[in-house]
Amino acid sequence: MTALARIAAASPGTLAVAVRPIAVPPVAVPPLGEPPLAPGDLAAPARPPGGLSLNEDVELPLASVGKLLLLAEVAMSVDGGILDLEEPVVLHEDDYCGGSGLLPSLAARTWTAGDLALLTAAVSDNTATNALLRRIGLDRVNAAAAALGLTRTRLLDRIREPRGPGHPPTFALGTAGELAGLAALVAGEEGWQVLMRGWMLANTDHGLVPALLGHDPEGGRVANKTGTDDGTRADVGLMGSLAYAVLACGPPGSDTGLVRAVRRAGVLIATQAGALTHTRP
Repeated sequence: MTALARIAAASPGTLAVAVRPIAVPPVAVPPLGEPPLAPGDLAAPARPPGGLSLNEDVELPLASVGKLLLLAEVAMSVDGGILDLEEPVVLHEDDYCGGSGLLPSLAARTWTAGDLALLTAAVSDNTATNALLRRIGLDRVNAAAAALGLTRTRLLDRIREPRGPGHPPTFALGTAGELAGLAALVAGEEGWQVLMRGWMLANTDHGLVPALLGHDPEGGRVANKTGTDDGTRADVGLMGSLAYAVLACGPPGSDTGLVRAVRRAGVLIATQAGALTHTRP
């Protein structure tokens, strides 16, 4: 049994892991006014031979990792000239949401689109996410994800705290394989990729996959986005020469075991990336 299989066997739920080497071909964003991209036109890199892979085609809840799809469409819209980072966005009462974030505790009611994207990426701000999603539109976000090759990874709804019986069952669903492919795309040098990677570098939560890495004084070792919900832990990002996605889903109350599984998988990823050499999983 491999180390990754042993970690999964000890997990209280399903563990899905996908790792991709960073090797991204140029990606083109259609000019303003051109026909929309068809699904797969910006397809993520194909699955490489070898590497870490487990349950990577299993569809699982993503919690706030689903916000990556919104950030990708915002970044591509900015790069394509159809959204200005300085555009003011007025918060509506319906945007406000508990859970993660700062905006419910801040007095300002108007923020730029760029501010909201940074808050979404850096502190997973639910209110900023809802305001951006209202501005962009759920269908447009999912269409952009499909154009990037994410055909099974999508947003189902806005952020809701709490989520009631009349609402979609979760914010987002997806697969580790597709999300690792998205992370590999974000490593590229097109304008939208650089912009989105900068937002992900600002993420303040390194408590899952990179939890056991040493101190990173320059803040440039990991660019990632995490997701947390009862029974869900997820982390997608870039570490060294690798793009990764680790999703863990179990029954309510299984969070401690899920966190342990994700962190142990993170040790394997960090070792493969050359970022960790002395800690055993």
